[in-house]
Amino acid sequence: MSWMKRQRLIGYVFIAPNLIGMIVFMLIPALFSFYLMFTDWVFASGQSPHFVGLDNFRMMVRDDLFVVSVKNTLMVLIPVPISILIGFLIAVMLNNRTYLQKTLRAFFFAPYFTSGIAIAFVWMVLFQPSKGPINAFLRSIGVADPPLWFASPDTAMYAVLIMMTAGGIGYNMIIYLAAMQELSSEQLEAAKMDGATFGQLLRLIIFPLVSPTTFFLMITGFIGSIKGFGMIYAITQGGPGNSTTVFSIFAYKKAFSFYEMGYASAVSWTMFLIILCITLIQWVGQKRWVHY
Repeated sequence: MSWMKRQRLIGYVFIAPNLIGMIVFMLIPALFSFYLMFTDWVFASGQSPHFVGLDNFRMMVRDDLFVVSVKNTLMVLIPVPISILIGFLIAVMLNNRTYLQKTLRAFFFAPYFTSGIAIAFVWMVLFQPSKGPINAFLRSIGVADPPLWFASPDTAMYAVLIMMTAGGIGYNMIIYLAAMQELSSEQLEAAKMDGATFGQLLRLIIFPLVSPTTFFLMITGFIGSIKGFGMIYAITQGGPGNSTTVFSIFAYKKAFSFYEMGYASAVSWTMFLIILCITLIQWVGQKRWVHY
């Protein structure tokens, strides 16, 4: 066997586990789900899938809970740009020589590598209506009747948005810090010597130079938010009163609570199409503001 063939064979051996795992656990289930979305298969019934065409999609648009999940899914996109902006500003601050710089970096990034379920339960304690520290603070400043947060359909989604905003700041900050380490100090010093203010430095030099990083964070942030499941389900399971039911929870309940695999597959592929459309819009729009 020649040296080139041996090297190629070694490469195939190294990628084989990931490739096999992707085919078995991602590609085949995705293709099976694509087939199921055109059927009325109810897993627990013991019956074979029956082709129903687009009936699942017709039923979906008439489903009030689907409409609620669409609205809630669009709402969980709001924390993405907010957490990116806050992460950017913190990264700018920590990129300069700051007191306890390394400690602050670790402090802001710590929630990201902590279990999402553990973080969710911390937020549940923080937002506890009667004895939680957030409502205790609100009462101390004169708010007589603070919100019930996760316990009320009127405020549960706002608590989720706050939780998701805070959860994304540390990751965005550390990615921006990595990008800022690559910036040319000569450009920044030249701008300062030309009289650029701190605001001008941020808006006209630093932000355009890290715009590819911003684009990356926007893409991954929106995809992650639309697919978001664990933290929301751990606290509310989509409640109270379906007020925090998003696409992923809606699909999960249809699949594993009611065993409507055909309907759940249709919901999942609809979620995929929405993610694809949002990503394509960002990809086209980035040509106007991303500078490589």
